[in-house]
Amino acid sequence: MGAGMLTEGDAAPDFVLPGTDGDELREYMLAEHTREGPVVLAFYLFDFHPTCTDELCSLGDLAWFTLDSDVTAFGISTDSAFSHQAFAREHGIEFPLLSDDSGAVSDRYGVLSDGYESHRIVSERAVFVVDEATTVRYAWVADDPRSHPDWDEVRAVLDAL
Repeated sequence: MGAGMLTEGDAAPDFVLPGTDGDELREYMLAEHTREGPVVLAFYLFDFHPTCTDELCSLGDLAWFTLDSDVTAFGISTDSAFSHQAFAREHGIEFPLLSDDSGAVSDRYGVLSDGYESHRIVSERAVFVVDEATTVRYAWVADDPRSHPDWDEVRAVLDAL
């Protein structure tokens, strides 16, 4: 990993990444969404990896964030936006998946992995909540690809914002 992982109170680096909501491909800018309310960023390994399919089903837990009109949820991995599009359609994912294909955003958040199963550029599993002032209010990284964040904690942080 490059820089240390961001923690609560750190400034969240802004970014513009290509992504998809399953329909169209477009660019997403973090700052555009934090203006409207908190943003949940969920970094994950790969679109069609078995562990990640489970994780995204747990990321499906993010679907209930999308019920709060003021909360935005993004899944981020180093897969292409085209892979994301197929994945979102196949699994009925209801929030945008963003492509950090160079790993630069994962690196800035301190969650770029040392590599996984011969893939060099891979994100760790991690979840951040970023508030309207683009400050990190919650940060979690998996010590094991199969572990999950405590979604109740995420919810509590969002409720407090």
